[in-house]
Formats: sequence, structure tokens, C-alpha cells
Amino acid sequence: MGGHQASETKAIDPAIGRTVRVGWLLLAVSLPFGLTLEAFHAWKAPLYVGSETRREMWRLAHAHGTLLGVVCLVWSALAEAYVAAPLRSSVARQLRWGAVLMPVGFFSGGILNSESDPSLGVLLAPVGAALLISALLRMAFGRSRA
Repeated sequence: MGGHQASETKAIDPAIGRTVRVGWLLLAVSLPFGLTLEAFHAWKAPLYVGSETRREMWRLAHAHGTLLGVVCLVWSALAEAYVAAPLRSSVARQLRWGAVLMPVGFFSGGILNSESDPSLGVLLAPVGAALLISALLRMAFGRSRA
């Protein structure tokens, strides 16, 4: 009669679940932000076109937010198969924080900036970059399941 099969639902590692959520949130924020920047440019909005530094910082925020959202999703798809459980949680934490801090740093660097220099908020970007590099190196040289 019915071809219903009981499927076992495997519990998702919380670190992977949180990283998936961060990935989708980064995409949900970064992609519409990019469209907003395009609209600012098309309408020649003084807030946006009036400052080359702001334009650069906000473009970097959009690009890094989008790319790092995808990185979080790819990592989440591969982590359970390729990353040992003891390493997974701390690497995921570094990845998530780095993926958020970089675009937030670039975005905040374009707020209240001077004409030639970003505001101090840009200092979050290198902190995020350091966390990302650390996570990547730990993945490359850490104990893996593969």
C-alpha cells in the first residue's frame, strides 16, 4: 500500500547548525545590501556617491558578507564528514565570528568616515580575518576524519 518508510533523523551537531544559520543570515543581509548599494549608485544618493571611502568600505562589506556566507554553508555541508568532532566546535566558532566581523568591520568603516580614511570600526575586519585564517589553518593541519 503506502511506501512510507520510517526515516531515522540524525541529530545535527549544534556547531554545524549555528554555522548554517550564520551562513544564511549573511546571505540574507549581504545580497539585499548589494542591491541597495546599486540603487544608491543609480540614484546618485549623496550619502553613497559623496564618499569614495564609504563606497569602497560598503562594497567590501557586501562582497565579504556574501562570500563568507557561502563559505559557512560549504563548511557546514562538509564538516561532519571531514572534521573530527573535538575540532569542529571551536573551528566553527572561529569561522562564524570571522565571517561576521569582517563585513561588519567594513560596513562600520564606512560610517562616520573621513574623506580619505575609514572610521575605527574597520578595525573589526582584520580581527575577523585573523579568526578566519586561524580556522582555515586549523582545518588544513588539524586532525580530520578523512
